Amino acid sequence: MVAGVRPFQQFVLKVHSRCDLACDHCYVYRHADQSWRHQPRAMTPQTVRTTASRIAEHAEAHRLNRVRVVLHGGEPLLAGRDRLRLVARELRSALSGVAELDLRMQTNGLRLDEAWCALLVEEHIVAGISLDGDRISNDRHRVRTDGSGSYDDVVRAVRLLGAPEHRSAFAGLLCTVDVENDPAAVYRALVQLRPPRIDFLLPHATWDRPPHRPHGPTDYADWLITVFDIWNSEDCPVPIRMFDSIRASAAGRAASTEVLGLGSPDLVVVETNGAIEQADWLKTVGQGAAATGYHVATDSFDVAAAHPGFLARAPGVGAMSGQCRRCHVVTVCGGGLYGHRYRTANGFDNPSVYCADLLRLITHVRRADGPRRHHRLAETDFETLAFGGGDADVVGRLADAQISLRRSLLAHLHKAGALTGEAWNSLLQEDAAVVDAVLAQPYIRAWAVQCCEALADGRKHPDTGRLAEMALAAAIGSKRRLDLTVPLRSGAVQLPRLGRMTVSDKGVLAAGELHLTVEDGRMRGSEAITFEPLRQVTADGISVSLEDTDPYRDCHTWPSAHRLSEDEAGRWQELFAEAWDILRRDHRRYAQDLAVGLRSITPLTPVPGRRVSDTSRHAFGAVAIALPELAEDLALLLVHEFQHAKLGALLDMYDLVDPAHDRLYQVAWRPGPRSVESALQGAYAHLAVADVWRRRTGGEAAEQARYWQAAAVAALDDIVAGGGLTALGLRFADGMRTPAGGAPVLERW
Repeated sequence: MVAGVRPFQQFVLKVHSRCDLACDHCYVYRHADQSWRHQPRAMTPQTVRTTASRIAEHAEAHRLNRVRVVLHGGEPLLAGRDRLRLVARELRSALSGVAELDLRMQTNGLRLDEAWCALLVEEHIVAGISLDGDRISNDRHRVRTDGSGSYDDVVRAVRLLGAPEHRSAFAGLLCTVDVENDPAAVYRALVQLRPPRIDFLLPHATWDRPPHRPHGPTDYADWLITVFDIWNSEDCPVPIRMFDSIRASAAGRAASTEVLGLGSPDLVVVETNGAIEQADWLKTVGQGAAATGYHVATDSFDVAAAHPGFLARAPGVGAMSGQCRRCHVVTVCGGGLYGHRYRTANGFDNPSVYCADLLRLITHVRRADGPRRHHRLAETDFETLAFGGGDADVVGRLADAQISLRRSLLAHLHKAGALTGEAWNSLLQEDAAVVDAVLAQPYIRAWAVQCCEALADGRKHPDTGRLAEMALAAAIGSKRRLDLTVPLRSGAVQLPRLGRMTVSDKGVLAAGELHLTVEDGRMRGSEAITFEPLRQVTADGISVSLEDTDPYRDCHTWPSAHRLSEDEAGRWQELFAEAWDILRRDHRRYAQDLAVGLRSITPLTPVPGRRVSDTSRHAFGAVAIALPELAEDLALLLVHEFQHAKLGALLDMYDLVDPAHDRLYQVAWRPGPRSVESALQGAYAHLAVADVWRRRTGGEAAEQARYWQAAAVAALDDIVAGGGLTALGLRFADGMRTPAGGAPVLERW
């Protein structure tokens, strides 16, 4: 391993160097570098094997968990099915036991047919198709050598690849922006094809060869803003990578496109002859601009990574021009695509030739989003959740969004006149972090929802006393003095996060309320008050409340248990510690999610002869479980129920199912037909159940894994075919069925 180099994590393989289209905006054939003329038409099997070996060598040296390989050209389908099958299998064989393989392909789609689509699904190749919008827009540039348009054949290919039996191999659509095209028409044409994702590509250009601007200096921003405004007004029905990346970068997260953001350059190209090159867009700069002089037969990727061309693309603001470093959106824009900065006079020491466009677009998206869009997920977050989990940051963002939702519910109840008075004013005076700590208690939302339902009913009175309990809990947390009268609930006052106070004074009980004083973080009151603290179950890296006091914990399918005895709580602690050891050892992805998102476990009343557990949509952060006899079963139930919690939180943010869809679905895990949302929830959770069983040893483990795997996949296939999912829902289902690293779903979950 060469010291100091940044490892490559994306490898573009030019499996075929010719194309069956003659697009006039192609950066390979129509720009300054014409080296394609000297490349062999197809990559030989020996070059494929050598390249696969080099990628595995690089991944092992840098301990990469995952590498992405993109099959490219020219047009990769011209290589033929046998050759592409060979490429996929050589790569998978070389990387087996080293790193996950995320195998992709970009194609014009002209040659896609049933046989091709079946191969893509079989070999776990996820393909993107290039389409520039409606017929007029697409056929302006994407034409055959005789000048005829390609629109009809490409749309046929998109629909074929998007069919349920092939959709797991569909990555999305790539559209090159032409400001002469109608942006609304382009957007409508792409969205109606229901792709998993849309990428808008700015035409490759430099300061020496600037982009076509018929109307003004921000033509491309104006075009994209028109698309953004329509997309945003429709609640973002399909992910658009450029817009999602602006949002991700603005929120301090990594962009998912090299056109924006400050991420480290991690892409390398292997030509059909085995030559190692820099990114293709450098071909717009000049002849040989992408060349390195290295070859897979003689040089490792570590050696190539030390090439000055790669080292020059250092991450961070310091490597950019002075104008970029002074710009207030530089952390979002990232200076734009490196190749778009080029000028003969001073190389790449310039802002992007699209600088004015990027500034205007980023500013517009930020202004349009405002606080309303604060809680949205980046494209990579969405994919992580679809794949099942394993990213604590993503779960943290779900939890943040839930706190915002709870704040919104409180604001609604205040506006309706239900939450007012001294307790409300006290909460308003607290620091936001203190209030958020109270709102993080899972059953706050269950209470707020019941209050909203009571107001809507008109015949019921909302339980406004809960607000006083929240104010007291916040004052204890902030050590601020507070005098407050709190109504009693069954002779007790429940303090979120803390526990409950029970009262034995008959006079106080008769009055039905208790006057309390908080000072310096301590509660003062009558000697007739007994405080029962909320107990914790702990293990290395996690502490979770054992919630057996909150009156709103009875929002589950099964009845909650009574206040636990010390012996019962001790048994919970013992079994939880053992279960957590199992999760950390065998199911680290799920353990990471639980460590961040799980706030409390609510003990349920046991049911003889069965495992009992539940999750409430209105109590993110809580799972309800009847304590099983074995730690292995507790570990499984924790994973199962928290999968439900994550998907429920996602459903609060995005419409994955069509609310008007009323078809019911039979599933293996429940008697009677289920709604599309319930079936999706069950499939998501039971894929994780299958994974837990798969990693166990013992006679029944493999059988259980196969059973739940088959049941979940069958239900998922059924609801996809049933038409009850939105475009986002279909994308999520694709993620559930499509492995992050190209492995079959049984191996991935």
